[in-house]
Amino acid sequence: MRQIALLGSTGSIGTQALDIVRQQSEKLGIYALSANNQVELLIQQAREFLPAVVVIANAFKYKQLKEGLKDLPIEVLAGEEAISQIVEADPIDIVLIAIVGYVGLKPTIHALKAGKTIALANKETLVLAGELITQLARKHRTTILPIDSEHSAIFQCLIGENPDTVEHLILTASGGPFRKYSLEQLKSVTKQKALKHPNWLMGNKITIDSATLMNKGFEVIEAKWLFGINPEQIQVLIHPQSIIHSMVQFKDTSIKAQLGLPDMHLPIQYALTYPERLNSNSNSLDFNKYNHLTFEKPDTICFHSLNLAFEAIRQGGNMPCILNAANEIVVNAFLQDKIKFLAMSTIIEKAMNSVAFVASPTYEDLAETDRTTRIITSEIMKQTK
Repeated sequence: MRQIALLGSTGSIGTQALDIVRQQSEKLGIYALSANNQVELLIQQAREFLPAVVVIANAFKYKQLKEGLKDLPIEVLAGEEAISQIVEADPIDIVLIAIVGYVGLKPTIHALKAGKTIALANKETLVLAGELITQLARKHRTTILPIDSEHSAIFQCLIGENPDTVEHLILTASGGPFRKYSLEQLKSVTKQKALKHPNWLMGNKITIDSATLMNKGFEVIEAKWLFGINPEQIQVLIHPQSIIHSMVQFKDTSIKAQLGLPDMHLPIQYALTYPERLNSNSNSLDFNKYNHLTFEKPDTICFHSLNLAFEAIRQGGNMPCILNAANEIVVNAFLQDKIKFLAMSTIIEKAMNSVAFVASPTYEDLAETDRTTRIITSEIMKQTK
């Protein structure tokens, strides 16, 4: 049985991953669970799956977690440092990183150094430290398996293919809830509208990133590092139906695509059970219901965040780290109704032009870049109407 450390078990990806473990209980087991704040749900999950250890990042909730599990032989820990430590445990085969944001970086580094296979749902890790992470994976001879539906699709399309024959990777995007909006219309959109994704059920942060197309920009950066390809070979294509999850075009002009309903259970299961393909309880794609698939170019004037992501990866160094940190600040502000929708990309661009550039950053450089960018972005935000 493959033992899993599931970091971020109470979020959207985490709860769906536990659905997979329920379905594949003869193949998959839970060794460790972690959450940030949702202690009640973490207690419920721990009582069902009986892991060896659980961690709550918010140390103020440790007492409640400890009390809720006092009758069970489960080790209870607290704090972000504990999360990084538990991934090194010998019984763990695969670490599923479902934590959102910069905080996913450190436990990923610890897991790679311990030789663990990574099932990666935290796109920020590769966005801000792609070179560092891929170097560690090579050094410690371990594997990073993508959970994003787009990267899972590309991964599946590339199996058995010679990487030298790839012409382009084609990342598809739904276009989000504002696909047909003009700049004038985007000036007045609210967080309530932005949180209503047309196809996917996700957490608040990634849903806003999808509405701005920053999520797709992050996926471009991820794809560069996951598949060792130049940014110029990565294309973004709007596909509103979200049936084709992504494609690979080869030098002979042929294209391979991976299709399925917009359901994260499939890419999660594929990563957790790879290289096997197991039966699934998910619904199958019925072409009688989805017989009209359309495609269009992204509107990078209205959705400038996509341009910013391409610019960040072209510059390299710590620029993607700046992009990510600034984005986390502005998304949080938008969710708190402190700034307007279009202000997000404006503030991010100003931050990219304001934070010191480091061409070959170390981990310490990235940590300092993240810290500085958050301060500078917050100052820029105060000056932006």
